This record gives sequence, C-alpha cells and structure tokens, in this order.
Amino acid sequence: TREEWRRSFPAMFRGSILGFVIGLVPGPSPVISTFVSYIAEKKISRNPEAFGEGAIEGVAGPEAANNAAVGGAYVPLFALGIPFTPAMAIVLGTLMLHGLTPGPNLIKTKPDLFWTVIASMYIGNFMLLVLNLPLVNVFVSILKVPRHILLPVIVLICLIGVYTVNSSSLDLLMLAVFGFVGYALRGVGFQVAPLILAMVIGPMLETSLRQSLNITGGNLSAMILRPICLSLYLIVGLIFVLPLALKFVRRGRRAPPRPGEE
Repeated sequence: TREEWRRSFPAMFRGSILGFVIGLVPGPSPVISTFVSYIAEKKISRNPEAFGEGAIEGVAGPEAANNAAVGGAYVPLFALGIPFTPAMAIVLGTLMLHGLTPGPNLIKTKPDLFWTVIASMYIGNFMLLVLNLPLVNVFVSILKVPRHILLPVIVLICLIGVYTVNSSSLDLLMLAVFGFVGYALRGVGFQVAPLILAMVIGPMLETSLRQSLNITGGNLSAMILRPICLSLYLIVGLIFVLPLALKFVRRGRRAPPRPGEE
C-alpha cells in the first residue's frame, strides 16, 4: 500500500547506508548488515513491539542492507585486490583464472570489465524485481505451511548441514545443547538477532585482536589512542546512547501534564 511504501523508504535509505559501510569491512557483510539494520530499525521505531509480527520497516531495511553490502564488498576487491567476503574470493579466483588481477591497475587497463560488473549489478536488481513481483504469492504461501510441519523440516536441514561439515556426532550434540540454551535465553527475553550476530562476529573479533596485538607487540594503547580507533569508539558509544536518549525524549513527550499546568 501507499502507507507501507511511505514507511519503507526511510528504512531502505538507512539500510542501504549501513549495508554499504559494513560491506567495506572484512567478514560475511551481507549477514552482518542484515542483522545490524534490523536491530537499528527496531531501536529507532516508535512501535518496536511490531517487529517480528510483520513490521514493514523490519523487512525493507534489512533487505536493502543485504543488497548494499554486496556492492560495498566490491570496493576493496577492485580498489585493493583484497576479497573481504567468501563470495568476493570466488570472484577474485574467477578473474585470476582469466589472467586478470584485481586492483587499481585493472580499472585503468580494463575499464570495460569494471563497468560491466557495475552494469550487471543494476541488471541483477532489475531481474530480482521482475521475478519477485509475479512470484511473491508463491513465496508467501510458504508462511501458510503449519508450524508442526515446517519446523521439523528446518531442524532436519540444520542437522544435515552441521553433520556434513565435519561428519562428527559431537557437532550434533553441540547443536542440540546450544539450541536449548538459545531457546531458554529467548524465553527470558533475550533477542535472537544480537545472539546470532555475536556468534558470527565473535571468531573474527578474536582473530583480529590477536593480529593487532602481534603487529603492535602487545601494546594495547595503539588500539585506544589512534584517531581511527577513537572515531570507532565514538560511533559505538553513540549507538548505545542515542536509543536511550530517544526513549527518554519520547517518554517526556508522552508524560501527562502536572496538576496546574495547561
């Protein structure tokens, strides 16, 4: 509807910015950007309780972030020749098989290839639109499948996927244990998105911390006093403080007038 389009545009704009910026960072940026956008939209929403129940902002923002992260991941690949995601590593391997080395020289020597990739992204998004509009009813019909049928199928697929990685029954046991832990945490009010995001980013954070300590010789001050680090700390601080500030401002606006006040 027109109202849903009106509510979707700000979420898509914010999601596109977040996705592109996160795409510039090493890691599974489409996954990370999706969860970050969802959390951000829920934090700034006036009706956060609607998220998880079909709020259009919770769909438009993360989907825009997911698409934008792919475009952002191309920047370090073509500018530096460094793939920051598994998908970009495949693109790098494909280019090298054809005798092409991504980097600044590729843009100068093969501008036609560079702009072909850019054009393919526009064509891909257009094809998504063409295919999704007529097939949206098919996708929605999946939601009509009863939960007692859908959930066992999902669990079975998860079990098969976990076992095929290492062919280890211990992995299945760990899946079951942490599945129950996650279910218990959700029961006491923990949000699912931050937990999944922590599982995705956690190993990357540990690896990057060890690399930084090796580079600086164990000097922690280098990770605190540098301008880039201070800027990142400031951004993280604002992410924590702004939702609280907005909550207090909204609470003040909704507060009833005191006796004697008009």
